[in-house]
Amino acid sequence: MTRSDDTTSPRVQGFFHGPTNTITYLVSDPATGAAAIIDPVLDYDPAAARTDDASIIQVLDAVRDQGLDLTLILDTHAHADHLSGADEIRHRTGAPIGIGGHITKVQKVFGALFEAHDVTPDGVVFDRLFTDGERFMLGSLEVEVLHTPGHTPACVSYHVGDAVFVGDTLFMPDFGTARADFPGGDARTLYRSIHKLLALPEATRMFVGHDYLPEGRTDYRWETTVGAQKAGNIHVGGGVSEDEFVAMREARDATLAVPKLILPSLQMNIRAGALPPAEASGKRFLKTPLNAI
Repeated sequence: MTRSDDTTSPRVQGFFHGPTNTITYLVSDPATGAAAIIDPVLDYDPAAARTDDASIIQVLDAVRDQGLDLTLILDTHAHADHLSGADEIRHRTGAPIGIGGHITKVQKVFGALFEAHDVTPDGVVFDRLFTDGERFMLGSLEVEVLHTPGHTPACVSYHVGDAVFVGDTLFMPDFGTARADFPGGDARTLYRSIHKLLALPEATRMFVGHDYLPEGRTDYRWETTVGAQKAGNIHVGGGVSEDEFVAMREARDATLAVPKLILPSLQMNIRAGALPPAEASGKRFLKTPLNAI
């Protein structure tokens, strides 16, 4: 758990999910105990088509053990590599789910792909749709929502006191940046979003959404600073130009495989992590559109 000495500093606890290399964050206000969960994971075994709540329980146990008041569940975007645990946590706690308002663009594309007739591209399955620059309170801490598209058109980052949670926009400095080849993604837009984040004070603690192990590192990490990213990020640090970044990012993306869980993840996550509606038999089904990706 990390916190600086600043009175505007949230407590941050990261929960690393090994199967998807995802970090879920429990963010709380030391003054009031108000808390938010950012990017929760619902465990999923694709071979058995079975979900599990072990990762959710781990985070909720921490909320209970620390005597926190869970007031919000926040997703940074509609993830393509893991199922969101947001709806399950909402069901258990009553806490509302927030996400960037441009999620409607993602719902429109993937609702059509999956012929998900229960999904309307209006974001109503989420409780709060945030706009760029919107501010709200987490206890005594102000949260600013930053629209940071490029990885997807709906990505947002959450700036809380002296910390910022950037989802998949940036990774640790020795791993670089997110891919930008998903529908609605764009490398040039991603570069500009990254520099929006790098304009924050250099001492700002930055928490990334995933960590992978680059050559030469054996321990997983998810906290860095704006200053460390500006100086040393292997894709954008040290003054890399926009054109240089776009050329690198597009060439790299052309070599990347489709995420293994993209089909189950996106049809769940456009529903805020809810399961598809039950058929007449009571069973629920995830669809696999053939030759569509």
